[in-house]
Amino acid sequence: MSETFKTIAKFQYSSEAQIIKSRLEFEGIKVFLSDNFTIDTDPLVSNAIGGVKLKVLTQDALKAQHILERISKYSLDDEGSPIRCSNCNSTKVQLYSTIKDFKSFFSFLIGFLSGTLPFYAKDKYRCENCNYEFNSTS
Repeated sequence: MSETFKTIAKFQYSSEAQIIKSRLEFEGIKVFLSDNFTIDTDPLVSNAIGGVKLKVLTQDALKAQHILERISKYSLDDEGSPIRCSNCNSTKVQLYSTIKDFKSFFSFLIGFLSGTLPFYAKDKYRCENCNYEFNSTS
């Protein structure tokens, strides 16, 4: 019998994909990652090649999708409670990095010109419902 894999998720970094891979393997699902070594070698090409692809056997795709849906993609505080938007009180809040201020832009520019990683970036939260951006509450 031929084993056919189906892509069920894509990730910008291989570390994210490895965490999900471990969870799926714990549930008994055979998992394969593609392009993870390329992105580990040069993270800047992630968007160009479509990220790390997480693939499962076709017959396990539905079960794997259900497991992925149960995993929260939103930010949690140190106690495990969802972070709430200070504008609309939604829990659909994600952490992201930005280079909007002078210090982060200058660091990005120096890092880009010298070919070094990681770049300095300021972390903020963004609400998925109202697109409100706010700083960490801690």
